[in-house]
Amino acid sequence: MATDVQQEQILKEAISEINHIATLPEITLKIIELVEDPTSTAQDLHKLISIDPALCSRVLKVVNSSFYGLPGQIAAINRAIVMLGLNAVKNIAIAASLAKLFRGGQITPYFAARDLWDHSIGTASATKLLAEKLGFGLTDEAFLAGLIHDIGMMVEMQYDRNKLIDILDAVKPGEDGVPTGNMLEKETEVFGVTHQDFGSALCERWKFPKTLISVTKFHHCPSEAPEEHRTLVYLVHVAERIAADHGCGFRLDLENTDIDKAAFEKLGLTQEKLEEVREEFPAMLENTADLLG
Repeated sequence: MATDVQQEQILKEAISEINHIATLPEITLKIIELVEDPTSTAQDLHKLISIDPALCSRVLKVVNSSFYGLPGQIAAINRAIVMLGLNAVKNIAIAASLAKLFRGGQITPYFAARDLWDHSIGTASATKLLAEKLGFGLTDEAFLAGLIHDIGMMVEMQYDRNKLIDILDAVKPGEDGVPTGNMLEKETEVFGVTHQDFGSALCERWKFPKTLISVTKFHHCPSEAPEEHRTLVYLVHVAERIAADHGCGFRLDLENTDIDKAAFEKLGLTQEKLEEVREEFPAMLENTADLLG
């Protein structure tokens, strides 16, 4: 097993070699910076977004969709920003940028970047729904957390596709669709680190909030996340299992979809509430896929 120093070196080398995905569009980075600044106003964000017509139309599409359930048609971008809030607009910008990164052909019979995007959309939908149902009031952040949790696999694909293919061949699905091996163990053996490590390193490079860095780093082991970030990590942990059970794209990193008992306790989740989320999930997924698909 690689030492901490070796792991650090692997991550540093990988991120520096994949500059074409390690760089978010300049406008997205500016939006993140602006929204993270507590002195920023909706007017500041309006000035910035107005220079990107594609992003303006994306924001208007979202604000007028059933995703937010706001009344009436909103045609002005400044009103959309006020209605949605700065954080939500930031997340729309990031989601639009990520959609472009998850493009790529089939690299094995059981893996394409599109499968991973479908899984990410499913997990984002379920995370947002869980956060709403359980009354956490962080639905925008929850949605983005679900969307980026597996971004580390895109790093692996861009950094060394052949190594990723070796990993996927070793854990390929059986007849029931369940992986035949442990992907995280195989990643550690082949790369020296896992997609959790690659993902958190990329999110640090993008200057994402610490909560989102924790989601990418600990979604397979939420009890190891810093206490102050654990709620969001557990939400994603549960959400990706809901998405996998529903058949949303990639799931070779999940040997089973059992939900950790600690997740029920940490989130105050009951079996009844979980079933409610499962029932409402297909409609939420359809809304999200229309926006991001």
